[in-house]
Amino acid sequence: MKKLSEVVNVVPVIAKSDGLTLEEREAFKVRTSIFFGFGQAVACTEAGVTLISPFVGRILDWHKAMKPNGKFDGPNDPGVQSVQKIYRYYKQEGYKTILMGASFRNTGEIKELAGCNFLTISPALLDELHKSNQKVEQKLSVQKAQTGKKLPKVSYVDNEPEFRWALLQDEMAWDKLHEGIKKFAEDSETLKSLLQTKLQ
Repeated sequence: MKKLSEVVNVVPVIAKSDGLTLEEREAFKVRTSIFFGFGQAVACTEAGVTLISPFVGRILDWHKAMKPNGKFDGPNDPGVQSVQKIYRYYKQEGYKTILMGASFRNTGEIKELAGCNFLTISPALLDELHKSNQKVEQKLSVQKAQTGKKLPKVSYVDNEPEFRWALLQDEMAWDKLHEGIKKFAEDSETLKSLLQTKLQ
């Protein structure tokens, strides 16, 4: 019988400590989900995770809820700033983990992240970009990252308490991570109920 890792290309897991060792233990290619903080980005790449997908729009949603009158457009978008920081850190340190921005709320966010490894974009926003005549400038590149201001080196290797503490210090990442886990748990129970009904 084939191992699951031989028939499944990429396995999505929650970006928390107990899910990050799956790629190393089982030879899966791992994509992390429920991803919001810089500490998660560091822990993921140190664990050898194949791909991370920070939720740009959900980060913005949280900040808008906290500061309804805040100015969060364009480069001031905290979701955009989060991905830009991760990209710069990965390129400065030479990490190979793929960065894929996700969960966009507008085309402005997408344009600010032009040059990122991958972006997952909804059909509606793709259509809006297709119809636009505005030139899209590449904002992210390896050269820009490596010649820009050096970010401090961070490591959570064999130090789960430090990782958890860093996550706790990021109120947005902490809130959104646990909100996402709760939603996944609720959906799992719903799925179980549906399957039980079908099997009766």
